[in-house]
Formats: sequence, structure tokens, C-alpha cells
Amino acid sequence: MTQWDDSQTESVSVDITEKSNALPAKYFTDPEIFELEKDKIFGQYWVYAGHANCIKEAGQYFTRTVGERQLIIVRGHDGEVKAFDNVCAHRGSKMVDDTPMTDPGNARRIKCPYHLWTYDLEGELRSTPKSFEEAHLNPDLKDENVQKFDSKENALNDVHVDSIGPLIFVNLSDDPMPLDEQAGAMKDRLEALPLGKYEHANRIVSEVECNWKVFSSNYSECDHCQANHQDWVKGISLNESELEVNDYHWVLHYTHDEDVEDELRIHDEHEAQFHYFWPNFTVNMYGTADGYGTYIIDPIDTNRFQLIADYYFESPELSEEEEEFIRTSRQLQEEDFELVERQWAGLQTGALSQAQLGPNEHTVHRFHQLAQNAYDS
Repeated sequence: MTQWDDSQTESVSVDITEKSNALPAKYFTDPEIFELEKDKIFGQYWVYAGHANCIKEAGQYFTRTVGERQLIIVRGHDGEVKAFDNVCAHRGSKMVDDTPMTDPGNARRIKCPYHLWTYDLEGELRSTPKSFEEAHLNPDLKDENVQKFDSKENALNDVHVDSIGPLIFVNLSDDPMPLDEQAGAMKDRLEALPLGKYEHANRIVSEVECNWKVFSSNYSECDHCQANHQDWVKGISLNESELEVNDYHWVLHYTHDEDVEDELRIHDEHEAQFHYFWPNFTVNMYGTADGYGTYIIDPIDTNRFQLIADYYFESPELSEEEEEFIRTSRQLQEEDFELVERQWAGLQTGALSQAQLGPNEHTVHRFHQLAQNAYDS
């Protein structure tokens, strides 16, 4: 039952165990919840960092902010991808400038510009300036008594890294669940596809005025599609489509009305596939171009998020079909932005305590359940 924020109505349910119960509205609008999410969600689960094909060579790196922590994602000399907090072990300075995955940096070593402490690509301290070896300005300390800085004890703070094919994930917790466990069947499904042979071709970044969970909920269902994505649904048989729910991910399978040529599709099924991976990452395959897209639904604060849409094809030089893929994707984004900002305007009035979900919004219900489970953990 829909529950209005009125003293004469039934109180909000204590949980969302009933399939028709949405996450109470306060969990979208309360700024304290966003602060909780930094720890309980983005500090505990595997979060997408970026694509390995953007840092193919040793020393190439980019930065990625998760919650309030900015990380350096770097390809080591051993060929492995590593992640470190972008914080110097000396006095906590930020070391490298903001560096997007689409324009990676390159360095043989990581040097802090403040006092020139220098680290290797494994994060160990390799050198400090002479001023840290001599005490010529300190009359109370002799040079032979100057502290020696152990390379490992003064290393950069490393962060757990794992991958699904070329997709790099990080986890900020000390003892995370394995990525295999969080990804479940999605890992096998995506690794069966040749994701690694595709190159980054385009990035579109948008700032949207609503809570990130509003957009994630919208992405996870298609009851709104017939009325709001009319151009796209012309080629889709919605009645033959499927919404598949797993523990930490769900897949929206959309069947095409007409068969699609094999060379225009990365996967075997004759359908579009939208994979949502908790908490804020998607892999999108429209079935009408040989490539795929990803979304990062990055919260900025309670009221705003950033959608980072990346597109991958065999060549950065786009074909007509690939350009159409991106145009279609962008049109869907803009149509959804209007919808979620409209919903956000309603939620912010405080009139609604808790919404109800329809029978085909079980994917949304799972997303809301995971959020509540995280809050309660």
C-alpha cells in the first residue's frame, strides 16, 4: 500500500521484505544516509574502477574516486594492475592530479610534489630528499641519529583489486568478500565475451539533479519504457523480454522484433542486454552494434550524481552503426534524466513516506533490499 507522510496513515514498514514495498523515501532524501553509504556501501562492496585497455603499458595510471577516497589505478612493471590511495605516507599530501581513464598519465615512479617522496609502482618508498637524511637545520639531532625510513613500512596504502575480463574493480574494505562471490554468474557470462578486444572510443559525462539510487532504480526496470522510450521500443518485443535477478546483479534481456545480423552483435543472443552490478555499475549491449557501453552511476551528494558513460568498439574510429549505437544510448539517457529528475522533485516534497512496486519491478526491489541490508550491517 502506498503510504503518504500523514499522521492519519499507517506507519512506514520497518523493512522491505514484502515485494511491493519500496525503500522508504527518507533513504533517498536524508543527507545522513549519503554519509552512511560512503562506509556501508562504497566502503564495503566491489566498485568498478575502469577499463584495463586504457592502461596497457607499465607506468600508465588514472585516478578514480570512491566515496571520499581518491585512488591511483596503475599498471605495475610486472604487468599487474594495482590500486593505492592517492595520499603520501609522509604527511598525507595528494600526490598525482586528477587523471581520467580516458587520458591516463604515465610515470616510472610515483612522486609526491610536496617533499618529493618517491614510490615505485608496487607502492614501496624508494627515495626521499637529502633533507630527510641530514639534520643540518636541527641543532638537537646529529646526522647519525636521523631516522631511516623503511620502504615497506612507509609504503603507499594499497587497496584490493580484482577484475572481470578487462573490467577493473576495487574494494576499500580490509577483508572483502571475493569479487567472484559478489559477481556470481555475471563474471562467467561477461568473461565468455571478448570484451578485452574492444578499445575505448567515446565518453559522455552528465551531472543529474537527483539521488543516485533514483536513477539506478529507473535503470533496473522497463515499465516506464513504453511511454517514455518510444523510439527505442519500436524494435523491441517487450512482452517477450525478461528481467533476471541474481544476488548482487540483474540482467534486463530485451528481445528484438527482427533478427540482428551476427556481425552487429558482441554476444550470441538476439537481444539487447543491460547488466546492472551492485552498487553502481552497468554493462550495456544493445544488440545493434558490435560493441558495448558501461555506466558508472557516481553519487556526488544526496541530490546529485554523475553518469559516466563509456563506449567500446574494435576501433576508436566509429562506423555508422557504432555512431547510431551511441546516439541511441544518449537519447535513452536524456529521456531517463527527465524522468528521474521529475521523480526526485516529488520525493523532495516529503509527501510520500514509502512507495509501492509493481510485479515487474522485482529488479528494483532487489536493489532496494541490498541498500537496506547495507544500512543495517
